[in-house]
Amino acid sequence: MSSASDSPAISISNLSKTYATGFQALKGVSLDIKHGEIFALLGPNGAGKTTLISIVCGIVNRSGGTVTVDGHDISKDYRAARSLIGLVPQELTVEAFETVRNALTYSRGLFGRPPNPDFVEKVLKDLSLWDKRDEKIITLSGGMKRRVMIGKALAHEPRILFLDEPTAGVDVELRQDMWAMVRRLRDNGVTIILTTHYIEEAEEMADRVGVINHGELVLIEDKTELMRKLGRKQLKLELRKPVKDLPAKFARYELEIGDDGSQLTYTYDNQAERPGVASLIRDLDEAGIEFRDLDTENSSLEEIFVNLVRKTP
Repeated sequence: MSSASDSPAISISNLSKTYATGFQALKGVSLDIKHGEIFALLGPNGAGKTTLISIVCGIVNRSGGTVTVDGHDISKDYRAARSLIGLVPQELTVEAFETVRNALTYSRGLFGRPPNPDFVEKVLKDLSLWDKRDEKIITLSGGMKRRVMIGKALAHEPRILFLDEPTAGVDVELRQDMWAMVRRLRDNGVTIILTTHYIEEAEEMADRVGVINHGELVLIEDKTELMRKLGRKQLKLELRKPVKDLPAKFARYELEIGDDGSQLTYTYDNQAERPGVASLIRDLDEAGIEFRDLDTENSSLEEIFVNLVRKTP
């Protein structure tokens, strides 16, 4: 296994894809994914997430650019590159009349791995599928079928796992289970790339977040740094006495007055030029406006994402 100090797990350089219709799905995307990280690729439907994954996994041909997987070029050294990757696609594609255990065993064999019933058993137990091991896949619920697909992707012991919209249409309990499983995989050194439009998935799971829109990477950022840079904060002040309006000098704060006049809301960016909280409180004090409580809120990744996508044409 490569260490984090070696070459990236995946290196994508100036990747483009134009379909026969003329539709440009990817426009010069460059991205390095580190060993052992969870990278979330966020974007609205049609942004290019699945196309990007499909090219790396050898399902779709690229129009331009280069991709290497742990140093292996995906064209020149396809088998070596592909053997390192597990892919869980968005669509449920499973052999209806195969048993759960056989599906994983077969998938492992497809990649030329020797039989290893103990490893298959471990994967099935990790995915809470052991008690279903001899059942035909057709009899399983949608959530269980999704687990089988993850099991199949893991059966050949890949070092890199792609999860394309892994919890689409999945119930909350299964979602939590899958997040726990993804963390365990990462703790075992597996690099995980997940595409999602569920913001809470990225917020819960990712070390870094890439935002893709109209085939372009709008930004790539460490998640906590992204929250710090782009996160808006809100300060809510509960006033002792309601106010109808405020003196003119408060105009620069662009405060919102609650319906009954007893609450003021100040929205500010962490890096904004607008005056800070300390000066607002000082000005309120000078104006004789007293408050009995205050509360601050950080914006969620969802708001950041919406704002970013809004800014791109």
